[in-house]
Amino acid sequence: YVDLCGEPAWMAAMIAKYETQAKQSGARITFSCGFDSIPFDGGVFFLQQEAQRRFGAPCPRVRGRVRTMKGGFSGGTVASMMATMEAAGRDPSVPAAMRNPYALVADPPDMRQPSGADAVHDADIGAWSAPFIMAVINTKNIHRTNALLNNAYGRDFSYDEMQIMGAGAAGEKRAKAAVRQTQMQTALLAFAPTRALLRRFALPKPGQGPSKHERETGSYEVLFVGDFPDGRSLRAVVAGDKDPGYGSTSKMISEAALCLAQDIDRARTPGGIWTPAAAMGEALIARLQAKAGVTFRLDENHA
Repeated sequence: YVDLCGEPAWMAAMIAKYETQAKQSGARITFSCGFDSIPFDGGVFFLQQEAQRRFGAPCPRVRGRVRTMKGGFSGGTVASMMATMEAAGRDPSVPAAMRNPYALVADPPDMRQPSGADAVHDADIGAWSAPFIMAVINTKNIHRTNALLNNAYGRDFSYDEMQIMGAGAAGEKRAKAAVRQTQMQTALLAFAPTRALLRRFALPKPGQGPSKHERETGSYEVLFVGDFPDGRSLRAVVAGDKDPGYGSTSKMISEAALCLAQDIDRARTPGGIWTPAAAMGEALIARLQAKAGVTFRLDENHA
């Protein structure tokens, strides 16, 4: 079973309820097999595999930075976001899960993670970054991958994910404006009347979404920077050739399903609730590069 789920509170509830049964029955369940979270989960996995080959150890810190993202969103995605906001108003465990980077990890380390909520200047990248909307789920999946791989990235592994807004004073201004906008939107969406107005007048309805032209001409590129305490670093780039949420996601989930069914035997991935990178790893990356228009490469100018 594979899906596109990006709702961490629901995922945490399903893991708690069904993981033991899945292990016992042999059912292989893999959430988040679309834009959230394959490019991010797979990007960190790809970078860490290369770090092991080159340096004999994983990078203890990885930064994910979305360089470009061109695409639209659908009424189904909007409905899911609104449902999460409403669930958060009813159940205090939902916002707690949203805030916790280890919400999908059974035995989390005592390691403080970057919040990703403020404007950040990465001097080595030469750019300012602001919060990225999908970080709330991608970060949790990446930490779950690490746990499922027996802490292959290390118990002290740190990850944060943001969107690049540009360099210099202009980039700083855009990043800080994006932080304020995110804070305002979060506050407004907490009110049920605001959500009702948006549903009625402003947002696409379920079944509506990007046109074929928008899906075909969309794209994205994500930079991953792995850092070592001694100053060594390694960079990787993941890019997709279609609208991230629809043109690229439809190919990613299809190849993930085929990979799990045809390429991954049960000795390697037995029954349980998995992340894409933990379940399929290098086999999935190979499929995506061959068939889905998603590329994984090292940035050799900085490797």
